[in-house]
Amino acid sequence: KYSTIELNKMSLGPYAAELIETARAIAAPGKGILAADESTGTIGSRFKAINVENIEENRRKYRQLLFKTEGLEQYISGVILFEETLYQKTDEGAEFVALLKEKGIIPGIKVDKGVKPLAGTNGETVTQGMDDLDVRCAKYYAQGARFAKWRAVLNIKDSIGATPSQVAIDENAQTLARYASICQQNGLVPIVEPEVLMDGDFTIEVAAAATERVLAAVYKALSDHHVMLEGTLLKPNMVRSGSDAKPQADANQIALATVRVLQHTMPCAVPGVTFLSGGMSEEEASLALNAINQAPGPRPWSLTFSYGRALQQSCLKAWMGQDANVPAAQAVLLGRAQANSLANLGKYAGGAGGEAANTSSFVKGYVY
Repeated sequence: KYSTIELNKMSLGPYAAELIETARAIAAPGKGILAADESTGTIGSRFKAINVENIEENRRKYRQLLFKTEGLEQYISGVILFEETLYQKTDEGAEFVALLKEKGIIPGIKVDKGVKPLAGTNGETVTQGMDDLDVRCAKYYAQGARFAKWRAVLNIKDSIGATPSQVAIDENAQTLARYASICQQNGLVPIVEPEVLMDGDFTIEVAAAATERVLAAVYKALSDHHVMLEGTLLKPNMVRSGSDAKPQADANQIALATVRVLQHTMPCAVPGVTFLSGGMSEEEASLALNAINQAPGPRPWSLTFSYGRALQQSCLKAWMGQDANVPAAQAVLLGRAQANSLANLGKYAGGAGGEAANTSSFVKGYVY
């Protein structure tokens, strides 16, 4: 374990020791991330499905339900917040950030500002939000956030390797690396999220090739930008069949393909991989994660979860906006979190959440 002085001498910056400690804590065995950073518009679509009005007070009450869940800290090491939520308080007047820290859960913050089209491409995009990112990161750190998330989105629109295009890969890799560097300069562990969407009709082999190209470019860019990998986390897609493909790859095939791509591209210096659920049902996401943690070959990282829909979908339906349903909704959330904790350890046998957990959460062209 390096001292702060030694890390500073290595030109890794004043936050180096803290960044390493934070990244390792998030990637602790049996723990993962609750992604509760849905934008106002996205949470509105979730609320609409359960007939709840999309107003700030309802958003606050729902996030309070999540964060006050008793025992959540046994399975959840970090929570990603939307900016509004970072400054909200409980009914008793305590800041959400303080509530989470009291439980030993590390608060994080979504810092990107969504995607914009890359002109002249086949509908490809690059993520915005670089202007004033340093100022915002410093402000979020002061409010108590200790990690950040930035999502890049890449598409597969053919089976011959033309997409994602090199320009889309390069632009998003450079942007992710610049974001990561700015975060580390301001004390936030960057979660690097290059999501290759699993929308379309393509095989798992095509998905694997595309994901490998993307991750290779991302880690080259992170190296070029002198990002300290020990103080970062990766949030990738699992390698799967396209959503319209038949037949679909099963959990063991997903695990083998995903781990193989990581083995080819991801330095062992990174402490953890926090997979996104990518529209899988809650149960599918847990079973796939479990299979990944049973896959053969070297796995020098914590392979865990950073799930939004795959942790919250049944919880939301149990809540329905009613105060009387809060305990039941919290029980559902806790059960799902425990299932994913076991999956991180390769010990999930399946069955948590019953039939409701098998409901797909897939949204084509998903945006936060």
